[in-house]
Amino acid sequence: MMPAARIEPPFDLSAVPDAPAVFVIRLRDGEPYVSRTRLLRRRLRRLLGASSIAGRALRLGELATAVEYELAPSRLAALLRHYELLNLCAPGSAARRLRLRPPVFIKVLLSNPWPRTSVSTRPSRGASFCFGPFQNKTIASCFEQEVLDLFQVRRCQEILAPSPDHPGCAYGEMGKCLRPCQQAVSREEYSAEAARLVRFLETRGRSLLESAAAARDRASEELDFEQAARWHSRWLRIREAASLCGGLAAPLSRLSGAAVLPSPSPGVLQLAVMLAGAWLPLCAFPIAPSGPALSLDARLRALFSPLTPPALPLDRQAEHVALLAHWYYGAARDAEWRPFSSLDDIPYRSLVRDISRTAARMQGRLLET
Repeated sequence: MMPAARIEPPFDLSAVPDAPAVFVIRLRDGEPYVSRTRLLRRRLRRLLGASSIAGRALRLGELATAVEYELAPSRLAALLRHYELLNLCAPGSAARRLRLRPPVFIKVLLSNPWPRTSVSTRPSRGASFCFGPFQNKTIASCFEQEVLDLFQVRRCQEILAPSPDHPGCAYGEMGKCLRPCQQAVSREEYSAEAARLVRFLETRGRSLLESAAAARDRASEELDFEQAARWHSRWLRIREAASLCGGLAAPLSRLSGAAVLPSPSPGVLQLAVMLAGAWLPLCAFPIAPSGPALSLDARLRALFSPLTPPALPLDRQAEHVALLAHWYYGAARDAEWRPFSSLDDIPYRSLVRDISRTAARMQGRLLET
């Protein structure tokens, strides 16, 4: 999708709106200048005229051959379009120029004979299970430690050579590790514990919460109130640990969601959709289509049904996840993020409410102007 408007020399900016936009300044020599702004006309006047930044005169007006811009009232839409245009104009440079921080994940290294966890900024496919993104490494490490307290998976990073003579560690002595280093368990028993950990992350804690609640209720029915109290205490610990993952973290293969965004075109909204950790192009969603009268729910289902996750190289997928984390954890998040694990689990009712609210806000702005 090309930018919506184009200006050529001599640059008359009087008709350019002073509104949020993404723009490209084409230059006679070298790469185009690509950026986004909250006030387009003021920014272009500064760039195309003579101004001073950090002691250097910036006169792009003498080098510019054209200006192309696209209005972007949503910060998420502006960020995605900025990334897309940077990759078109200077392939491979978008993440660096946007100063995107690598996404932070917790990995369960299932390729290891004795799986363990690690905090990493490098997603991977195959045998490693990736869960994230987290806001930063500190939060990810805190969540990792709280979760490991619920399981008996090893915390050491050494390459294990199990032996009865291995000295072990404090976690094994405290009963917080199955002590595979000392051959206290078989590989199958240890793998089963690692699988329980993966299941906990896949369900964002529900797998343990449900089993702890069932044990608590069973003990209560049997009038074993001391045991019920112990299970309730464990249930509270599990809930607290699960809450530390925040509202965004999910298995990388299931990192999907959608946000309803305003559009620069009257009567049209935009849907930003991520499937399996990859952004799809922004989808236009007319508020009142000219075709057959259908409910918002039915139109949403028709829009989502043909969508499929794009196949991206791992480094490009990491950039897409970094874009989501940059917007979601930023102070300027301006829309609700509706996560889902698959196309069969889309929260259509929440999206319908978001469409109604966003359409009402757009209508209110039109009446103000």
